[in-house]
Amino acid sequence: MKNKRKFASIILAAGKGTRMGGDLPKVLHTIKGRPMIHLVIEAAKKAAGDEIVVVVGYLSEKVKKAVASNYDVVFADQAEQLGTGHAVKCALPYIDKNITDVVILFGDVPLISGNTIKSLIKRHIDESCDITMLTAIIDNPEGYGRIVTCDQGVFLKIVEEKDADLAHKKIKEVNTGICCVSTGFLEHAIKKIGRNNSQNEFYFTDIIEIGHTEGRIIGRFNTPDPAEAFGVNTVEQLNFIEQHASTAVLGGL
Repeated sequence: MKNKRKFASIILAAGKGTRMGGDLPKVLHTIKGRPMIHLVIEAAKKAAGDEIVVVVGYLSEKVKKAVASNYDVVFADQAEQLGTGHAVKCALPYIDKNITDVVILFGDVPLISGNTIKSLIKRHIDESCDITMLTAIIDNPEGYGRIVTCDQGVFLKIVEEKDADLAHKKIKEVNTGICCVSTGFLEHAIKKIGRNNSQNEFYFTDIIEIGHTEGRIIGRFNTPDPAEAFGVNTVEQLNFIEQHASTAVLGGL
C-alpha cells in the first residue's frame, strides 16, 4: 500500500523591502488591515496543513512576534539574504522526516489562494512530479522569471529577468516562485544550486534546470487568476493589491 503523502509549507519572509520605504519588514505591510504574511499562512494552512516553517531575516523578532501572536509555526533564521535557494536551505532542517512534499510560498505574494495551492498539489500528485511550479500568463511580464520550454513543450528552465535576453523577455508565461516539490528531490537538488548569475545569489529556480538535466519529472500548473501571483516590492504595488483584494477574494483563502 502506497504511503500517504504528508505536506509542509515553507514561507520565505526574510526580505527587507527596501523599495517600500520605512523600517517595517515587507511582509508586515497590511492588506485590508492584515499583515500580508497572515494571508499567505492562511492559504498554506488551508491547502497543505499546519506544518509551516517561516524563514525570517530582516527585523526577524518583529516578524516572529507578528506571526506567533496568531499562528503556531516554526521559524528559521536566514542571517544573510543570499537568495531564495539559500532561504529554502535554511528552512530544510526544520522539516520533519515524515514530510513527503513541501510547498514553497512567499510572504510578499499575499493573494495566493488555498484553492490554487490545492490545485497545484493535485497536479503534482496526479503526474507523479518531482517538482511542480505554479506559473501565470501575464501580458506585461517585466520583472518576472520566464518559463523556458523546448518546441515540444518540455519545461527546461527558468530565466530570471536580470539574466534574460531579448528572446526570453518575449515569453509571457512567468514563474510565480510558488511550487510543490518532493522532499527527497528538494534535499538533493538544493545542494547543487550555485551562484552563477548576475545577482551572485542562490536562485531556487535553478532547481528546474537541475531536475531537467537529471531526467526528473517536472510539471507546471498555470493559475487561472494571474493576480494571485502578484508580488509586493513597492508601495505602488501594495496599493494596487489593496484595491484589487476584495473581501470575496480574501474569504477564499
